[in-house]
Amino acid sequence: MKPQLALAYFGVVLIWTTTPLAIKWSSIGVSYVFGATGRMSIGLACLLVLLLLRRKGLPCHRLALRTYLAVSMQIYASMLITYWSARFVPSGWISVIFGLGPFMTAFMAAAYLKERSLGWRKLAAYSLGAFGLAVMFSSARELHPMAIQGTLGILLATFIHAASAVWVKQIDAKLPSVQQITGGLLISVPLYWLTWLILDDGALPTQIQPQTLYAIVYLGVVATTLGFALYYYVLGQLPATDVAMMNLMTPVLSLLLGYLANREPITMKTVVGTSLIMAALALHQRADRASLPVRIAKSKNRRAKKTGAANAAPVSNPT
Repeated sequence: MKPQLALAYFGVVLIWTTTPLAIKWSSIGVSYVFGATGRMSIGLACLLVLLLLRRKGLPCHRLALRTYLAVSMQIYASMLITYWSARFVPSGWISVIFGLGPFMTAFMAAAYLKERSLGWRKLAAYSLGAFGLAVMFSSARELHPMAIQGTLGILLATFIHAASAVWVKQIDAKLPSVQQITGGLLISVPLYWLTWLILDDGALPTQIQPQTLYAIVYLGVVATTLGFALYYYVLGQLPATDVAMMNLMTPVLSLLLGYLANREPITMKTVVGTSLIMAALALHQRADRASLPVRIAKSKNRRAKKTGAANAAPVSNPT
């Protein structure tokens, strides 16, 4: 991985580690819809200013418009469900459950991107991850009357997030990341405002606590503007399944951050469930590395066929 790409990759990991807790704080004393709408509105304003300063426009060809729609799935549908669910579960749980994203991504990438993302090792990892999720569900019963619904909501948001990533890769419009996220926000922000008008009657909060305000601004400026831009930059450089593996690092860090900064409980069931999911992700990643030479060889063969290299020797299978 090139240094620039590595910095972007770990920048996303750091931002994703702090985002769940910031989402939790951004709804203190205000509705979750207001917090999400404020965040996305600030993020869109920052990105439009950035494009203006760089004198860049938004492409409007067919593939670009499809990409914006795919990105908006993640920004609006996945994030709105996440904000709703975050009220009922500890912030660290958001990152843990989103750690199941690689499994969902792998199945969809195999079906739609023709990536080699299935195999007996990965199927074993999926089973282990599902068992870890079951333990988390069992732990949810002890936290909050709505914790199970919140956990299901995060699970649904994770699925939508994975579907959005695979769709963007399938379209392959070769758009810069800033344009992708700006186009997605131009679709999503009006939907957020409409949702706010419908669910909250457009009512502004009488007062906003400093903690809430700082969280909304952080999410809008850093998590949305910088975080999404880095994420879609990385997504454009790496296979969808490899991008999803950044979820391997964020869950444990988010759990610790929630415990230290927000006094969120870490029960034994939470530790066991998280450990099982992390073990499943590690097994998944190991399977990916083991199959990488084969994928590279097949990719070279496909490129050779496309260029009409009829006399090119086939690349041998290193395994």
